[in-house]
Amino acid sequence: MTDLTFAPDQYTVHTLSRDGQTLTYRAFENIPYALHPDDAAFQRLSIYVPEAFYAGQSVHGYTLSTAPIFLPNTVGGYMPGPQEAPGVNFLGETNATFYALLHGYVVVSPGVRGRGMTNADGQNIGVAPAALCDLKAAVRFLRHNATTVPGDTEKIISNGTSAGGALSSLLASTGNHPDYAPYLAAMGAADERDDIFAASCYCPITNLDHADMAYEWEFHTLLEYHMVTFLPPRDGEKEPRKLNKDGLLTAHQQTLSAQLRDAFQPYLQSLPFWTGEPEAELRELIENTVLASAQKALDAGAPLADDPAVTAWLTVDGGQATRMDWDGYIRFRTRMKETPAFDALNGQSPENELFGTAHIPSQHFTAVYSDENRADAHIIRMMNPMTYHADTHATLASHVRLRHGSMDRDTSLAISALLYLSFQKAGVDVNLEYPWGLPHAGDYDLDELFAWIDSLCA
Repeated sequence: MTDLTFAPDQYTVHTLSRDGQTLTYRAFENIPYALHPDDAAFQRLSIYVPEAFYAGQSVHGYTLSTAPIFLPNTVGGYMPGPQEAPGVNFLGETNATFYALLHGYVVVSPGVRGRGMTNADGQNIGVAPAALCDLKAAVRFLRHNATTVPGDTEKIISNGTSAGGALSSLLASTGNHPDYAPYLAAMGAADERDDIFAASCYCPITNLDHADMAYEWEFHTLLEYHMVTFLPPRDGEKEPRKLNKDGLLTAHQQTLSAQLRDAFQPYLQSLPFWTGEPEAELRELIENTVLASAQKALDAGAPLADDPAVTAWLTVDGGQATRMDWDGYIRFRTRMKETPAFDALNGQSPENELFGTAHIPSQHFTAVYSDENRADAHIIRMMNPMTYHADTHATLASHVRLRHGSMDRDTSLAISALLYLSFQKAGVDVNLEYPWGLPHAGDYDLDELFAWIDSLCA
């Protein structure tokens, strides 16, 4: 391979029926997006296009040249995120790619490196910031072929869930920043811009260097934890596997919980968002967002006023969600994770592995641990979107959509709230919701997501 040129004549046409709807699309698959990839078979992208465009038709008002480019990633737990063709996701549900094509978007699905990947020499090739650089290289490939690739390369909208949501927020925060230039040059990415137009971020597991503090700020009153982990279905099975782990924080973990909770206060005070007392303003934002979520559910006919588990902390008066009890809401949600929630004591969490190096499997990344056991501070910075929002060398996305389920306990609600405030302070058009009753999940409101995209692009 000698260049990164898109070949518009190398495609196949497919027809697929799902959920009572039939889609015919053109597939340009397994295209290298870098000249010197660590894993040439994995670091590729596929482009999917409604076949109707090639018959001169429009879909929802979009054409071959005006369609937004929907850029989903399949990263979860900072593991590798493979390309995903229209069809089903790892839970066996019809994926967003299928519905996005039906709606008239061009979909670009890149393979993104993640933790656990090694090369022939046994070096770790999926550690930070590999995944983000792969997404940037994919964006650069599209810009490099702007005159021939389907869709509007100035209307790229990323989408991701969990760690993938974090990567989507990073892509929206770090456009064209020189911090990533050496990595992109080494992998042979196109010499183009890598900023994007908009980002959809479901339950982003981000701001990792402060996420343990935020988790204990929210859950420090709860000593029991109840963890549920979903694994992909085994071969021949359709349902994902569900693993449960219940336990009680140790005495040492309880002490550490208090220390992390107390450390959150000076971190909040260091942020430039507040007009008054930071903790009170943060809690007010979270409570108002929860109440708005409850009201949206009430307006849709949900019988919240008849649920004793809900009315124990939520006041519903005349069909209006008027007040909530913070401590009652936290008890209702329950604690999911041990302490620390992310930078594990044994250094074996997914995030520890994310901050490994080519030769070190995992490293700590917070101030709880000594410097000799910690990842490089610059790498930690490069994986926190908030560190770039006031950086004039970064081109931010114009629009960001944040969603964090009201029953999601994988990270604190404070993380998405602070990310929202940070984007807002930077002048980005950003909106935040805590969808009612939803756990750690994504792509559950595609009609609303697509309506948001259309409001920006149509």
